[in-house]
Amino acid sequence: MKTLYFDCSMGAAGDMLTGALLDLFDNKEDIINELNFLGIPGVKYSYENSVKCGIRGTRVRVKIHDHEEHDHHHCQEKHNHYHGFGVNDIVELVDSFTIADSVKNDIKEVYSIIADAESQVHGKTVDQIHFHEVGSLDAIADVTAVCYLIDKLGVESIMSSSIHVGAGTVKCTHGILPVPAPATALILKGCPIYSGDIMTELCTPTGAALLKYYVNEFGSLPLMVTDKIGYGMGTKEFERANCVRAMLGENDVKMQMIETAVSEICCNVDDMTAEEIGFALECLYEEGAKEAYTVAANMKKNRPGWELRVVCDSKDKDRILQCIFKHTSTIGVREYLTNRYVLNREIIEHDTPYGTVREKISEGYGIMKSKLEYEDLSRIARENGLSVGQTRNLVITSLSD
Repeated sequence: MKTLYFDCSMGAAGDMLTGALLDLFDNKEDIINELNFLGIPGVKYSYENSVKCGIRGTRVRVKIHDHEEHDHHHCQEKHNHYHGFGVNDIVELVDSFTIADSVKNDIKEVYSIIADAESQVHGKTVDQIHFHEVGSLDAIADVTAVCYLIDKLGVESIMSSSIHVGAGTVKCTHGILPVPAPATALILKGCPIYSGDIMTELCTPTGAALLKYYVNEFGSLPLMVTDKIGYGMGTKEFERANCVRAMLGENDVKMQMIETAVSEICCNVDDMTAEEIGFALECLYEEGAKEAYTVAANMKKNRPGWELRVVCDSKDKDRILQCIFKHTSTIGVREYLTNRYVLNREIIEHDTPYGTVREKISEGYGIMKSKLEYEDLSRIARENGLSVGQTRNLVITSLSD
């Protein structure tokens, strides 16, 4: 699966995302020419090499009527409202571009995310929201470039790290606002964000809206074979490289392990019989336990006993707890929250001379394992007076013929 991964450890702005994507192309000049022929009135794109903390990347510049917007991390222009472009004006403008309809739709969807957030912040309807003309064209240029480049890359999945939004305050037309700015905070609802020790705005509303629209999944860098890496540079200088990193490569779902958060519940018992423990384990599996087992241990007063361990999903925890208290003698349990990693699993049925035999195929992290199901092997062994080992060899031989 062709996958694009954004590293947003220094936030995200429209120009930085554009630069990171452009940096993935070998023919940057041709791509810039294509962007300049999309028909955005008064807009001219250019790019240059930029170095941050020793890392080379691409800095994209946008001029509006020969005037360049100075700092895409600053909200002064983009948070101007109540004069200039309305949402309908922006829709009409986008419809006039010489670009595929699917990309036009992407641009309008991204801009609607921004407009919805601004309308909530200012207590106005979307139709009442107006954007400063220069700021609007600048944002449209960023959004259009990102949508166009993502479409040109033909990716199937887009992922991102958690988003560093910055800290402190930012000066806008309406006054001094906390970081993230109110519109940015609204856009990023439901997305993993964090602050840090950099006292400025790192994620703009435009960058937030683009990530909100395109990213399928937030998390750590997945297992993928990387083909190209691009760096989109910002204008400000920090002790850390001020850039968005884009990584393009192949992410095979079959290579992945499945990670889930589970509860491990434990208790000690020293006054139950083996039969009672066995019955409790059966009941725990019936209630949804993924694993349930005992470990021999010495209890208080040096009495021999058992440590009972049960692994379950969080949604099943209450039933598991009730089952433990009902079917064991314990009066207290311990819970540990942990991650469980499992391989992808698939059951395949084989028709053999001895009947249907199921095979479990497990794949992940570049590993593949297979195992014939014990229940099927034991059934065939009983029916034919064979051992399980003999049966397994017969079945494997029949499958290889």
